[in-house]
Amino acid sequence: MMLLRAQPLTVVAATFRHTRTMQKIHISRRLYSERPPENKRGELDITTYTPERIRNFSIIAHIDHGKSTLADRLLELTGVITKTGKNKQVLDKLKVERDRGITVKAQSASMFYEHNGDKYLINLIDTPGHVDFSYEVSRSLAACQGTILLVDAAQGVQAQTVANFYLAFGEGLGIIPMLNKVDLPTAEPERAVLQIESAFEIDAADILHISAKTGLGIEQVLPAVIEKTPVPQGSIGNPFKALLFDTWYDTYVGVVCLMAIKDGSIQRGDKIISSHSGTKYEVMEVGIMHPEQTPTTMLQVGQVGYIVCNMKSIAEAHVGDTFYREKHPVEALPGFVPAKSMVFAGIFPIDTGEFDSLKESIQKLTLNDSSVSVHKETSAALGQGWRLGFLGTLHMDVFRQRLEEEYDASVLITAPTVPYQIKYRDGVTKFIRTPADFPDAATIQDFVESTLEPYVAATLIFPEQYLGHMLELCTTHRGDIQNHTFIDETRVILKCRIPMAEIVTDFFDKLKSKSQGFASFDYEESGYDKSDLVKMEVMLNGESVDALAAVMHKTSVVTVGRDIAKRLKEVIRRQLFDIIIQTAANGKVVARETVKQLRKNVTAKCYGGDITRKMKLLNKQKEGKKRMKKIGKVELPQEAFLSIMTKSQD
Repeated sequence: MMLLRAQPLTVVAATFRHTRTMQKIHISRRLYSERPPENKRGELDITTYTPERIRNFSIIAHIDHGKSTLADRLLELTGVITKTGKNKQVLDKLKVERDRGITVKAQSASMFYEHNGDKYLINLIDTPGHVDFSYEVSRSLAACQGTILLVDAAQGVQAQTVANFYLAFGEGLGIIPMLNKVDLPTAEPERAVLQIESAFEIDAADILHISAKTGLGIEQVLPAVIEKTPVPQGSIGNPFKALLFDTWYDTYVGVVCLMAIKDGSIQRGDKIISSHSGTKYEVMEVGIMHPEQTPTTMLQVGQVGYIVCNMKSIAEAHVGDTFYREKHPVEALPGFVPAKSMVFAGIFPIDTGEFDSLKESIQKLTLNDSSVSVHKETSAALGQGWRLGFLGTLHMDVFRQRLEEEYDASVLITAPTVPYQIKYRDGVTKFIRTPADFPDAATIQDFVESTLEPYVAATLIFPEQYLGHMLELCTTHRGDIQNHTFIDETRVILKCRIPMAEIVTDFFDKLKSKSQGFASFDYEESGYDKSDLVKMEVMLNGESVDALAAVMHKTSVVTVGRDIAKRLKEVIRRQLFDIIIQTAANGKVVARETVKQLRKNVTAKCYGGDITRKMKLLNKQKEGKKRMKKIGKVELPQEAFLSIMTKSQD
């Protein structure tokens, strides 16, 4: 009889750890099913994934609450990307997103996942979190049936969390609440759960606790998505119907359309028609984002994928359009409510010879960002350009950066303005998108009944100790405080109505400064109200510079006028003649500054001698400067426009 030797305790422990590790590896490998088989063309066959085995969901949250990091972990979990430890914001594909650390463009990715023996095709759409990109969120939700509501355990419920929740709730989506970053030392999950319960009436038992960065609790996410996300509606037997909800431009194939298939199926070679334009297209390729473009044999009801249909012209793509198969017309889907531009700015090429290339770049970029409105504009100071409408100042700044980085464009952007309304006594109402269109003082006095400016309904969330500072901030920016309530023992929700013009420059910076970074801010359109508006002009040596003109409330003219004059004095380079800077409103000058001329010492070589010789040289110099002043042009650097975009910090 052979005796068994006792194994050292360390060996037993190591064996146990190895067994547990192998179990974990085995489990993780079973979390996702293998990619479907491919045909000879390299196309995936996903026809076995019927609507009952499809889930379409998005991730919504306030900015910097971990949406993109959660998307990374889910892509790793399902084998879409290899787990290397270096995956950071994989779906944030734009350089501007990586530079700023924010998501500005919704991105989709398809995953294959096995749950309780069933194989699922799960389509994820990662959405932006900043209020300026809410249109991206609304379009993404139209392609989904469920959404993950992600809340930072350390920061708690924020303003955009509230806005996104009601956006998803209004669409009738299944909502899966999750608490992220629960492993942080500063995390307060119990307090965050109470805030979620109070703000959204969600049962605490339904809230998952995860850490997207470390992977804690990630294995619970997709099962929750499958259980709580409704099955896509529609039938494969119905005629083909698809909603176009995103587009982008590819140099080799033209316009690529991202669609949600509502009924029927589509494959290469089919002919489809746009409900908006009636144009017929032949489908060249269909596929899914996995996470890059991966061709498939077919797209069918419930699935979300891309279609290449030989659409060459950028003007042909209309987000919200319905596509159907040739000879099988269907009723058009409702589409999307058009985005309402809240901030307008002029964009001009620095080199006038680049006008055509800049035009093409703007067209391609607006194809990828359909919330931007474009109108041609001509400025006496800057030449030909465009008046673009944005959803906010961050949206404007990101658009400019994308133009410069993705299309190598050199542009100059004027100060942002908001759209005003002019009501004339004859009943006509006119929208004012540029200060040049604003009527002069005489016209207002004789023909205008009232001037109106846009207001927004703002929501601010902050700790209780900053309540006084937030009330002061809103009132100094002409805000009307409506109410404030406590969402827990320490945090306050403040609602106020404030002019849009007051928040397009430095309001957000002051908000963060006065609250030491703890306050969050969200807003939505709230109509127009009467306001005492005037046009303030900026004049250089008596000539008005239309690109620097601005429309503002009467009470702000003196303060803003003096500030602009001082800023221009600092950035305008000295020339060989005096430059007089003036700001004026209603025909009255409110501020003046002078940039002194450069002088050459013409008497430097006159050592002693008759004074008349020196006077003759000085008078000759003076006459030359007078002639130069008549024909000289004041050069305005781009810093002059940037300085006006940002007000001085208080």
